[in-house]
Amino acid sequence: MLTQITDQLEINEVSEAQAQSDRFSGARQHIASALQLFGLRPEPDYRNAIKEAISAVESTVKVLTAENHLTLTAALREFVRTRPIHGALVSGLDSLYGYTSNEHGVRHALLDADANVGFAEAKFMIVACAAFMNFLILRAA
Repeated sequence: MLTQITDQLEINEVSEAQAQSDRFSGARQHIASALQLFGLRPEPDYRNAIKEAISAVESTVKVLTAENHLTLTAALREFVRTRPIHGALVSGLDSLYGYTSNEHGVRHALLDADANVGFAEAKFMIVACAAFMNFLILRAA
């Protein structure tokens, strides 16, 4: 798959997320979909690439907590109850989810056709969400 993710560390994070066990097959599919949407030509679908990337994190934390009915925020709170993570880090991770919920239709109905979602945001979110997913799996081990 061709994408404009070329930094070796970024490639490693995304590749590691795609190589997770079958237990995380839903999350792996979300990452694959994010990459496919990001690499669409002639017009990439950055908004939905971001949506797929954050869905990979949500799927991961729901698998790790066995709490399928919770939002990512609530599932993350449940996760840290038994696997403490520094509060500032939890807040930052939760803010990534907040960004997707608040940024003009990234995860919700498109309200502004000129939403500020482009290449930089999509690339960042794909790599960050892959790293977030990998971090949660490592932290749970």
